[in-house]
Amino acid sequence: MLLEEIDQALRPPVHERRIPSGGTILEPATGPATWESGTQLRITRGPLGGQPLPDARRFADGLSSWLLRRSQGANEWIVFDRPAGSERDLVVLAAVFGATVVQRHPSGSVRVVGPFGVLRWEGFAWHHEPPVNGWAWALTAGSDGDPDVLEALLAFAVHDLGSLGVGALLVYRPGAEPGPPVEERLPTPPPLRIRQASHLAPLRHALAQVDGAAVFDAGGTLRRLGVRLVPSRTAEEIVQPLGGTRHTSGRRYSHDDPSATVIAVSEDGPVSVFRHGAVLGRTPDGG
Repeated sequence: MLLEEIDQALRPPVHERRIPSGGTILEPATGPATWESGTQLRITRGPLGGQPLPDARRFADGLSSWLLRRSQGANEWIVFDRPAGSERDLVVLAAVFGATVVQRHPSGSVRVVGPFGVLRWEGFAWHHEPPVNGWAWALTAGSDGDPDVLEALLAFAVHDLGSLGVGALLVYRPGAEPGPPVEERLPTPPPLRIRQASHLAPLRHALAQVDGAAVFDAGGTLRRLGVRLVPSRTAEEIVQPLGGTRHTSGRRYSHDDPSATVIAVSEDGPVSVFRHGAVLGRTPDGG
């Protein structure tokens, strides 16, 4: 079934020069009673009945509507109350359903998501993004912050920003005390929450339009946007540059704000995590 769905995603039928999107959830291992609470979606389910698969796929757009396939048991249509087609959405779906998810996005990108992480087809080869929780422990070790918020920030950086080539700096400050001086260049943003699924689309949209850092409080609520991080002279002297301006700025700020965790996302995808001026971890493309 998996190979069949991947082949379908890579080579979909074309109708009047239109290439359809699509999505399939394969072999769910968890009970339906947990799906809505785990995904933060309202879910409508319906049996396929005698509908042949090629016909059933016409109704599954891989965003709001999905085909659910089982090797044993009835296949279904699954419809969500909002689109859930971003890479981060797919990671959540795979985890909550205990399934493998295959999607062809309307943009033409193809992803396969499961316990192994994310596979992205890049036109000539597959790129593998390992599961975030495989190295999220580096964020929580030695931090006074909320581990769930830290993991949500990392997942957002990897799957919502890095996968789309959106460069950004995310600063998590678990303490209430004032941090180092920064240059505030934009008005106070709306209090978007990193753990609220419906808040991630506007947050991603805003970050794609601004330079500077986004600063989050202990609970993962956005408090500042587009701030310029100004390193101290000491940080400039003892913290070595890393990559481009964004990564160097984030690393040096983390030296000046010891309680903070800074996540830097490159425009070409790699993600780095800093604390105390040190590199805690980097995604594989980060070297």
